[in-house]
Amino acid sequence: MGKIFCLMGKSASGKDFVYKNLIARKDLQLKQIVPYTTRPIRSGEVEGLTYFFCSDAKAEEMERAGKVIEMRAYDTVHGVWKYFTADDGQIDLTSQDYLMIGTPESCVKIREYFGADAVCPIYIWVDDGERLARALKRERKQEQPKYAEMCRRFLADERDFSEENLRKAGVEISLEYPQDAEKGDLRGGVEELSESGCFENREKEQILADIAAYIERVRGR
Repeated sequence: MGKIFCLMGKSASGKDFVYKNLIARKDLQLKQIVPYTTRPIRSGEVEGLTYFFCSDAKAEEMERAGKVIEMRAYDTVHGVWKYFTADDGQIDLTSQDYLMIGTPESCVKIREYFGADAVCPIYIWVDDGERLARALKRERKQEQPKYAEMCRRFLADERDFSEENLRKAGVEISLEYPQDAEKGDLRGGVEELSESGCFENREKEQILADIAAYIERVRGR
């Protein structure tokens, strides 16, 4: 039986970098699940690779047809944007493992749809100050920076990635005091964290190696 590895992280946590590199590793043989969204395409994104970009009418049509596994709607400063995962023939767990980017909410619904044993959550934790600096740097590179929307996403992440929501998604770890002020390390150490599906984003190459090792351990169980 195949696995769906659900990669989660707040905005500007580095999950896109991790996702692209894990998919590119031939030894892991992970197949991507491309989600859908009704928001406009951003600079650097690719249709059918980053997302399937669709209209609201198309999203409603797929929902009526019973093809939507999970859907989230966000009331942004530019209108309502929808993100969803569809049962559109991409997923076959009889012989393949998959990697997708999600949120705690979407991970819960994916687990309900395919079964908890088939879905493995992976959460990347990054200090809020570091994330904000990354987000601002990224937004400045856009042809038309949307700083208000960037701030909305940053604040919304605090609610969406609460400890309660992460636990519902299968990530069992206390985030009450996530960082040692002097050492900069997460409590419990990397080994203990990785057993819970939670990783501290230190250097990108290291977090990539840690998650790859975690995936191999899960497959070996």
